[in-house]
Amino acid sequence: MAQLDQIKIKGIIMSETTGKDQAGAIQDAPGNWVDRRAPAWARPYLRLARLDRPIGTWLLLWPCCWAIALASGSLLLLPLFALGAIVMRGAGCTFNDIVDRALDAKVARTANRPLPSGAVSLPAAWTFLVAQACVGLMILLMLNPFAIAVGVASLLPVAVYPFMKRITYWPQLFLGLAFNWGALLGWAAVAGELAPPAIWLYLGGLFWTLGYDTIYALQDVEDDALIGVKSSALRLGARSRPAIAGFYGAAMALFALAGWTGGMGWGFWPLLGLAGAHLAWQVWALKIDNPANCLRLFRANRDFGALLFMSILAGWI
Repeated sequence: MAQLDQIKIKGIIMSETTGKDQAGAIQDAPGNWVDRRAPAWARPYLRLARLDRPIGTWLLLWPCCWAIALASGSLLLLPLFALGAIVMRGAGCTFNDIVDRALDAKVARTANRPLPSGAVSLPAAWTFLVAQACVGLMILLMLNPFAIAVGVASLLPVAVYPFMKRITYWPQLFLGLAFNWGALLGWAAVAGELAPPAIWLYLGGLFWTLGYDTIYALQDVEDDALIGVKSSALRLGARSRPAIAGFYGAAMALFALAGWTGGMGWGFWPLLGLAGAHLAWQVWALKIDNPANCLRLFRANRDFGALLFMSILAGWI
C-alpha cells in the first residue's frame, strides 16, 4: 500500500508539470494534434496507436530509410515504408499496451493510457490491433517474396518484446531487435536478398536503440523499481551515462562499417561525423535524474536519424 501511495503522489506531481486533460490525454504528450483536432470518439484509439507521439514512428522508420538509400540511392519505396511504419508502430504499441495494461496502471507516466484508464476496452483493443495488422500485411504483400519472408520473421521479436521487462534488465536489447528490423526489410525490398551492409546497419541500430531507450527508461526508474519491472536504466544506475556513450560509440562504428562495405563515397563521411557529434551532445547534455531532460534527448534521436539518412544520400554523390 505504501508503494502505491508513493506512485500516486508522484503521479500528481507529474500531472502538474506535464499536463493531462479530462478526456485522458497522455501525461508526457500534452497539447498534441490528437487533443486539439481529432474527434472525441477517435482520440483513445489514436492514443493507443501513439499517433499523438510521432517520435516512435520516426525511430521505426529511419532504419528502413537508411537501408533503402544505402542499397540503391533511390527513394521510391519510402512512401510505402512510411505508411507501414505508422501502421506497424501503432500495432506494436497496441499489443504492448494490451500486455502491459496492469503495469501501466501503476506507473504515473502511463496510468492514463487508454487501456488502464478504461477509455478503450480490452476486446476493442484486440479488434483495433487486428485491423492494424491487416493493413500492415497488405503493405507487406506489395514487396518481393524474399522481403515478405523477412517481414513475417519480424513478428517474433515484436511478440517477445513486451514480456522482457518481466524477465531481464535488458528489454531495450529486445526493443532494438524489433525496432531496427526495417534495416533488413528495406534492403531486402530493394535487393531481394541480404548483404553485409544491411547486417551492419541492423546491428548499429541495435546499439543506437540501447542508447536512446536507456535514456527513455531513466524517466521511469522510481516507478519501475516500485512495481518490480526491469530496465537497462535500473541495472546501470549511475553508470548510465558512460554506458550510453559506449552504446552510441558502438553504433557509430557499425554505421561506418555499413557505409564502407556499402561503397559510400566521400560525401558520406563528413555528415556521419556530424551525426556522431549529435550523439556525443546527447551524452554530454544528459541529466539522468531529470525526466524532462531525458525525454527531450530521447526525442532528439529523430534528428540523428535524419543526419545519418542525409549522410547516406551524400555518399552517392
